[in-house]
Amino acid sequence: MKKLLLTTGKRKRAIARAKAVQGTGKITINGINLDNYPNKIAKLMIKEPLVLSEDTYKKLDISVNVKGGGMFGQAEAIRQAIAKMLVQYNKKLKQVFLDYDRTLLVADVRRTEPHKPSRSKKGPRRRKQRSKR
Repeated sequence: MKKLLLTTGKRKRAIARAKAVQGTGKITINGINLDNYPNKIAKLMIKEPLVLSEDTYKKLDISVNVKGGGMFGQAEAIRQAIAKMLVQYNKKLKQVFLDYDRTLLVADVRRTEPHKPSRSKKGPRRRKQRSKR
């Protein structure tokens, strides 16, 4: 039986769930091959853990399902899920990822501040402008 690995990655409102089985290095995101991913910068962000792991990922077929957030929130959630998966597969990569960028393995807990009542369109801390004279 093939070994199955499951991980998740989060960034803002985006949540990525990754599944890997032993294979040939094929990576799909929501059914789309990584090479056909629409945004080039987001694709480079997703490839960072793959480049750092050298050829470790070529032994796995990774399938990622991502929901919520925007394009770059999703990209960061995907890269975190992939990095966690590679660490699960090969423990030696943990220090490499932490030295490069801690957010590859540790989620960023910051969230946007909720809007306050009576001025909800203008933001959470907006006040009426005051005149000094």
